Formats: sequence, C-alpha cells, structure tokens
Amino acid sequence: MLAPLGGATIDLRDRALLLVGFAWAFRRSEIVGLDVADLRFVAEGLEVTLRRSKTDQEGAGRLVGLPYGSRLETCPVRAVRAWIDAVAIVEGPLFRPVSRHGVVAAARLSPAAVAIVVKRRARAVDLDPGQLAGHSLRAGFATSAALKGVTETAIAAQTGHRSMTILRRYIRPATVWQGNAAAAVGL
Repeated sequence: MLAPLGGATIDLRDRALLLVGFAWAFRRSEIVGLDVADLRFVAEGLEVTLRRSKTDQEGAGRLVGLPYGSRLETCPVRAVRAWIDAVAIVEGPLFRPVSRHGVVAAARLSPAAVAIVVKRRARAVDLDPGQLAGHSLRAGFATSAALKGVTETAIAAQTGHRSMTILRRYIRPATVWQGNAAAAVGL
C-alpha cells in the first residue's frame, strides 16, 4: 500500500498515518488524537506520549517507543518527520485533513477518516477494501509480530492490551501453513 505513494502532500500524510497506525498498533482514535507536542524525536527513533486511550479513560497516559525502520520507504519515524517538515506543523494535531488541492487544514483528522485512508490505499493496489478497515493496522501489527516470533507480552506492551485473551483475537494466521504444529514436530 506504500509503494505507489509519492511526494504529494496527501501521500506524505497517508504514508505517515499508515506506518504509525501499523508500527505503534494504535486504535483509530489514538492515531488521530496525536498532537505534535506528544512526539519526541530521539537518537533511537520516536517516542510518543499516548495521552488517552480506550483502556486509559483516566488519561494517565503511556510512553511508547518506535525505533527507526531498516528501510527508508517503510520507516515510520522518517515518514512522520517528512510529513511534519513538508507541511511545517509545529503544534496542534499531527494528522489533519488534506484537500484535493493539497491544502492542509488546521483541524484534526476524524477516526472515520483513518478507515477511509486504509480502504483508498488498499483499492489503489488491488486489495479488497471490504476486507480492511482502520483497525486492520492494529490487527496487522499483532499478526505480523506474532509471525516473527515476538512474544505476546512484547506485543501487548506495544499495543497496550491488558488482556492476552483479547490480544489473541488480533493475531490472525496468514495461512494454515504458518505456525503449523505438525510441521514443527519433525515428521
């Protein structure tokens, strides 16, 4: 979904949004709730203070780190930096509406807009947009991390899940061959 994105303002926004949504495994409301003030670029990558979430209604917040990616085109840290620098955002909402003429609004992007971005970018690469939504970024991260052997505890630390039972609902087998127990027993 990232491959066709170029240097247009909306492409920069969508690249950053998709990579942040996936790598931080945030909910749609958490993605669009981010402000520039919540971000801190550090030598290791990007730290974000998630001020409020579904599981933190009191607003105690939590700090989440995001390391630099190994490839420029899929690095969420560089994508966020490129978006901020391109549109000279210094305060307020991180993700904002972009008009078809490339004009960036001062308002906050809505949670529903995250799903629209995911579906539009899926359609552009011939994926079925009916199979994807804003929450697909979060589930996709959990699934991808599990397939790479990341522990559930580490995945939960990134996603903010308190319940491993709920987290397991996000981890979806890509095929019947991935993690196949019969293949692992050495028959």
